[in-house]
Amino acid sequence: MANDTAATTRIGIIGFGEVGDLFARGLLASGRVAIAAYDLKLDDAAQRGAMAERMRRADARVASTAQEAAADADIVLSAVTACAAVDVAAGCAPALRPGAVFFDVNSAAPSTKWRAATCVAAHAGDYVEGAVMAPVKGPGLRVPILTGGERAAELSERLNGLGMNLTPVSEEIGRASATKLCRSIVIKGLEALLIDCAAAARRFGVDEDVFASLAATFPSIDFAALADLMAGRVAQHGLRRAAEMREAAEMLADAGFDPALSLAIAAAQERGAARGRDERRG
Repeated sequence: MANDTAATTRIGIIGFGEVGDLFARGLLASGRVAIAAYDLKLDDAAQRGAMAERMRRADARVASTAQEAAADADIVLSAVTACAAVDVAAGCAPALRPGAVFFDVNSAAPSTKWRAATCVAAHAGDYVEGAVMAPVKGPGLRVPILTGGERAAELSERLNGLGMNLTPVSEEIGRASATKLCRSIVIKGLEALLIDCAAAARRFGVDEDVFASLAATFPSIDFAALADLMAGRVAQHGLRRAAEMREAAEMLADAGFDPALSLAIAAAQERGAARGRDERRG
C-alpha cells in the first residue's frame, strides 16, 4: 500500500472532487507519497459516508478538517471551487508547518490568488499558484499545469518527479491564473454558444444544415459531436465553470475591461447545470 510510513512526501489535499481524486490516485501510484484528504462533504451527514469511502478507495487518509489534512503536509494542494479558494487558504495557513507549500490549483482570478497568497504569507508556509490548462479527466496527473510564485520552480521539479506535468512561468503570483482565465473565456464561451446554437437548431429542425455550414467554414471540427460533448461537460460541471467565469469577470473588471460577456457565460453555464440536474432527476 502506497500510503505508509516509508513515503517521502506528505501531501494534504483539500477538495476531493474529480481533480482531487485523480491527483491523489496518480500521486499515490508513485509509491513515494502519503496523502491526507479533506472535503466539505465530510461535514454533511448525508454525504459523509460516500466521500470517506471515495477517499479510502484512493488510499488517502480521511482527515476530519482541512487543518488536520494540512498540519503535517510538505505540500497542501487546494482543489476546491474558486469561490472557496481564499477561505481555504486562510483556514489552512495557521496549520502549515514551516517550509510547507500551499499549492492553489483553483481556477481563480489573479486578485483572488493574491488574497490567498497574503493569507499564507502571514504564517509559516509558502504559496504557489497553479493553473490547470486542460480537462483533467483524460490525462489525469499528467494534465498541463502552469505554476507561479517564488517557489514555483522548486515545487514543479518536486511534483514532476512524482509524475505531474508542471511548468513554472513566473515568480510572481497572477500570470499563471491570468493565462488560464483568458483561455477559459474562449473555452467556456464556446461551450455556451454551441449549446444554445444546437438547442435552437434542433428546435427548428435545421441542425443538420447548421452543422454542415459550420463544418464548411471550420472543416477540422465535428460540430454535432462537439455540441454533445460540451453539453455533457456543462451538465456535470456547469456550477464550477460558472464560478470560474465569475473569476474571469473579476479579472476583466480589475483590468478596466467590461466583464458583461464573462458574466453572461457564467449564467449560461449555470443554466446548463440546472438542465443536467433536471434530466438526471427525470
